[in-house]
Amino acid sequence: MLSLSLCRAVLSLCLVAALGGIQAGLAQVLPPTVPESVAVSSERLERLTATLQHYVDDGQLAGAVALVARQGRVVYHEALGMRDMESRERMQQDTIFRIASQTKALVSVAIMVLQERGKLLISDDLSEYLPEFEATTVAVKQDDGGYEVEPSRRPITLRDLLTHTAGIDYGTGIAEDRWAKADIQGWYFAHRDETVRDTVSRMASLPFAAHPGERFVYGYNTDILGAVIERVSGQSLDAFLREAILEPLGMEDTHFYLPPNKVGRLATVYSATDSGLKRAPEPGLGIGQGHYVKGPRVSLSGGAGLLSTAEDYGRFLQMLLNGGCLDGRRVLSRKSVELMTVDHLNGIPFRAGQGFGLGFSVVTDLGARGQLGSVGEFGWGGAYHSTYWVDPQEGLVVVYLTQLIPAGGLDEHAKLRALVYQALAD
Repeated sequence: MLSLSLCRAVLSLCLVAALGGIQAGLAQVLPPTVPESVAVSSERLERLTATLQHYVDDGQLAGAVALVARQGRVVYHEALGMRDMESRERMQQDTIFRIASQTKALVSVAIMVLQERGKLLISDDLSEYLPEFEATTVAVKQDDGGYEVEPSRRPITLRDLLTHTAGIDYGTGIAEDRWAKADIQGWYFAHRDETVRDTVSRMASLPFAAHPGERFVYGYNTDILGAVIERVSGQSLDAFLREAILEPLGMEDTHFYLPPNKVGRLATVYSATDSGLKRAPEPGLGIGQGHYVKGPRVSLSGGAGLLSTAEDYGRFLQMLLNGGCLDGRRVLSRKSVELMTVDHLNGIPFRAGQGFGLGFSVVTDLGARGQLGSVGEFGWGGAYHSTYWVDPQEGLVVVYLTQLIPAGGLDEHAKLRALVYQALAD
């Protein structure tokens, strides 16, 4: 007897064939396939569904969408639980999620596109494009608990920003008093009624957390790159991403702010509490529903501003796995993708068994990391408890989207990883 997953996959193939004429001329989705055709076990994939469903049934997750592709073919695309618990609306495969820091990967690719067009070099000083960053400063902690401000030891480069080694945090470090006074703290921008360029310009006069090139410091780096993209391209960040990445890849459901006709597909944000899941506040700053439907719609955060679907993001990742090309549309050269997906930290401490490339973490030592995967795997995640990774050795793309902040120590990311790899059958 065929397993449930195998039956679904066969049905999907039949539907694709039947609808081929209708879809002609439209952006293609990543094509589904019978998992066994790319050496993935349908039976073992059912373990992934059962495990994720357990988190939903146990009240730890409202819902989630997971997508797994191998060799460019979707072998798993499941929606589990509720898009909105109060209305009992079920999660769908095309549900739209706030992807937060998963935005960083697209903006990093956009910088590489500009390099390929001859508009910049990632070795350039940031001040060539944003002059206010010509003379930056660093806060240095003192023995008495205070801090002194001193000039940066060298200029910030675009590569520093891509690798998060510019020394710029999210405004909560040593000089957090000055960042708080400037009203620039945290990754959330959607409530701001000012352009990202204006916000970024105000950052330039504030003390940073470390000297350029000396430490990995996660923060506003990619938001600053978004301002660079606008300056160099002469377009808004939204317009440039759409022209350079989203439209070529058929990513029709990826937006900074939702069009009115897509509002009903947006997943609700929940928070893990001692008494179970609670609906996050409306709209809330960062931990709430956000201003993605109603709000100023002015700030385009390159670090954490986009909304997307598992399918859209899967197409983006498949492009990277393919060496910069998808469905005959080239976004980047193979050599640019190679440069992005190797470690650039050169010994700067990060995570055990991992380095950081130009926009993603990169696995450098499988044993030191201690999780299933492969050397050369790259990925990241988002504040709303989403995650993704690409494993070139195995031809894998994995996207997992949910809306949970804070997540309360939930461990399903590790189980997702274990259950994806245990399903490989070659």
